[in-house]
Amino acid sequence: MEINELPKLHSDFSVDCVIFGFDKGELKILLIERAEEPFKNFMALPGNFVYDNEDIDGAAGRILRELTSLSDIYLEQLYTFGEVNRHPQGRIITVAYFALIKVKKHILNPQVAFARKAEWYSVADVPALAFDHSKIFEKAYKRLQSKIRYQPIGFELLPEKFTLSQLQQLYEVILEKPIDKRNFRKKILSFGLLVELDEKQKNVSHRAAKLYKFNKSRYNNLKKMGFSFEL
Repeated sequence: MEINELPKLHSDFSVDCVIFGFDKGELKILLIERAEEPFKNFMALPGNFVYDNEDIDGAAGRILRELTSLSDIYLEQLYTFGEVNRHPQGRIITVAYFALIKVKKHILNPQVAFARKAEWYSVADVPALAFDHSKIFEKAYKRLQSKIRYQPIGFELLPEKFTLSQLQQLYEVILEKPIDKRNFRKKILSFGLLVELDEKQKNVSHRAAKLYKFNKSRYNNLKKMGFSFEL
C-alpha cells in the first residue's frame, strides 16, 4: 500500500480497552507500557486513535490487536469520556470498551512502536495510569462488580473446568468481600447452570474437589424465557 493510501487517523476520537482476566486467585487488568510521549514510560490501557474509514467497534478490535495481539475478543462498550482537558494534545473524546478473557489462552505481543510491552497487573496493584485511564479503569471495575451480580459473566474468567471453591473465590475477589460458603453453593447450584463432571482436581496437595462446567447453551435458552440470574 502506498503511503498516501494509508487510512487517515481521526485525531480527536479514540478508543481505550479495559481487559480483565483472572489468574492464580487474582483479578487482573491488561496494561501497556508507553514508549513515547505523552506519558512516556507510564502504564496505560490499550488505546489509540480511530481511522476515518472505520467504525468504532472495528477500531476497538484493531487497536486491541495491534497493542496486545489479542484477537476475536468480544468487546462491550462501557462509556464515552469527553472531558475537555482529558488529553494533553487537545480535545479528544474516547469510547471505552471492556472485556473478560481467560489469561492463559492468550499470548501478548504488541505490534506498534509506542507500546513497549503489554502485561497483566493485579487490580490491587494498578499504578498511576497515563491520561485519565485510572478513571476509565475505575468505571469498568464498578461495571464488572455490578454486572457479575445479575449475569453469569464470571465464567468467562475461569478455566473450562473449575471447582465451586474457585468460583466462589472469583466472586469474593471481584466483589471485595467474603461470601458465605453454604449459601453461595446453594444459590449457584439452584440455577441449574452447572454441569457436575465425573472428574476431580489433579495434582493438588489437599483433598481433590469435584469439577464443574458452565452450561452456556442452557443459560441462553433460559434467558429467552425470562430467566433471572441474581446473586
